[in-house]
Amino acid sequence: MGRVGFTTTIPVEVLLAAGKEPVDLNNLFIGSDHPQDMVDQAEEAGYPRTTCGWIKGLYTAALTTELEAVIAVMQGDCSNTQALMETLELQGIKMIPFAFPYDRDPQALRMNLHKLMDQFGVSEARVQKEKQRLDEVRRLCWTWDEMTWKDNQVTGFENHIKLVSTSDFEGDPDRFAGEMERLISQARQRPPATDQVRLAYIGVPPIFTDLYQVLETLGARVVFNEVQRQFSMPYLTNDIVEQYMRYTYPYGAFARLADLEEQIQKRQVQGVIHYTQTFCYRQIEDLIYRQRLKLPFLTLEGDKPGKVDARSRLRLEAFINMLK
Repeated sequence: MGRVGFTTTIPVEVLLAAGKEPVDLNNLFIGSDHPQDMVDQAEEAGYPRTTCGWIKGLYTAALTTELEAVIAVMQGDCSNTQALMETLELQGIKMIPFAFPYDRDPQALRMNLHKLMDQFGVSEARVQKEKQRLDEVRRLCWTWDEMTWKDNQVTGFENHIKLVSTSDFEGDPDRFAGEMERLISQARQRPPATDQVRLAYIGVPPIFTDLYQVLETLGARVVFNEVQRQFSMPYLTNDIVEQYMRYTYPYGAFARLADLEEQIQKRQVQGVIHYTQTFCYRQIEDLIYRQRLKLPFLTLEGDKPGKVDARSRLRLEAFINMLK
């Protein structure tokens, strides 16, 4: 089975229909033993210091992993992806572009989806069959998410790590489903968490490796991981185009706001942490969320992989103490 990498969540059903092993390069990078070394390697290769740490990590992850090709999401994710794609192509890696149309046009999305299917030689019927299989795996993740905010038996970090993994199902959806069933069964035995400040985490997954653990030592718990939840495609629909139309992350701040407002109210969130990555254009969107979300709001910026720095920890502590 050949392995195919990608730069952010894509219609993974296509890869599975083609008998390929999906590999989210983000998970490969941040889950490695030495992610900072991967950033350093990219800088040594010529990447500017003033480039997003994630992009540098993706570059090294792609170069140091045996892959048939890399699918680069050219629209709907990072503004640096085109340059990443070109530098990987320079190193001989086969690159396949994919795009989420900014205006959420279903015809454009269907066309891009069919181009991807043609690239891998799979039919719509075969892809639909994979969608039905993945829907059953995703249901387990929706249960996991509900156990985080409703039953209070799953921690914010546990929620984050499994939902973020639904981008590639750790390369094997069946094995992933078996692990989720086991984890859900174990978590059901726990007493519910009480007396913790309830937080929403919005924005891209953190480059900090211990953010959730720090929050819990300070007496708070994340009950809503926005983008991670979106990776799990938390929508009941039989149409794969509609599924990726309802997936909010690629379509800008206003496309995400309706989901944010609904979930924040539903989950009785007391405060919002908006994570922004240094040198990322999405930092500008912070002013939109800050104005529209009517809750105490903390913007947290991360640069390099590693533990939460002392200054950020102090800001988190002050924020949580205020909410208490």
